[in-house]
Amino acid sequence: MSTTDPLAALGSLPGVADSVESVRKSVDRVYGHRIMRRRSNEITSEAALRGARGSAALAGADWALEEVRRRTDFSADPEARVVGAALRLTAEAGQLLSIWRQSPLRVLARLHLVAAADDSGQVGRPRQPGEPVDEELFDGSGELPLPGADEVAGRLEGLAQLIIAGGQAPALVTAAVVHGELLTLRPFTSHNGLVARTAERIVLVGSGLDPKSIAPCEVGHAEQGAAAYREALDGYASGTGEGMAAWIAHCGRAVALGARESTAVCEALQRGAA
Repeated sequence: MSTTDPLAALGSLPGVADSVESVRKSVDRVYGHRIMRRRSNEITSEAALRGARGSAALAGADWALEEVRRRTDFSADPEARVVGAALRLTAEAGQLLSIWRQSPLRVLARLHLVAAADDSGQVGRPRQPGEPVDEELFDGSGELPLPGADEVAGRLEGLAQLIIAGGQAPALVTAAVVHGELLTLRPFTSHNGLVARTAERIVLVGSGLDPKSIAPCEVGHAEQGAAAYREALDGYASGTGEGMAAWIAHCGRAVALGARESTAVCEALQRGAA
């Protein structure tokens, strides 16, 4: 495509087309499962639960799935609050699909408000100069430089304009860029990882790649592990073609692993085991 569509240009990086095709096949296999014709709502609900668990795990609350399923109180301790935030974001994401293409910054602000669930003046808006950031995943050797508030504001606006303009980029590429940009910028004072992964899911669902939200990418990110996540993100933050392609491939594997998870759920339902 033309140089005015930078996201589409990423689709020509080495290996990206293969990642896009692999993801499409993985997602299509789930949609083609016979259980999906009768029980798609159950698959969607289960994918949401497993996706929230995976996202919370990467934010430091690595709970067993059955513990997430069993709990009703998510306010008792920091880990419980992280899991609660992930569950709220997953529930909220479906309500924001129609707004995303018109006002992505409004959606991101809403996601942070839902995740933080308090009335602090720092909630629901990008951070301002001097405000600290709860780094969640980002510690030790995996820590990235924290951009200043002015850079954050400019890059967020640029990202929003790309989303609003649309373009020819594959859904995986757009989702990976949204995810990677938000993780690199850490635009809010807290919950940046949870918000970034939710935004990735919104792109995948809203693009039509996964309209019923049955391929929870958060499951795949967690399955690949925090170390691989940080390494791939370092590639994105480097801005090199090789690094960007590696990040997109990492996100592609995450979606494919999420699709595999839902395929297993379909098989269990078919056997009457779930």
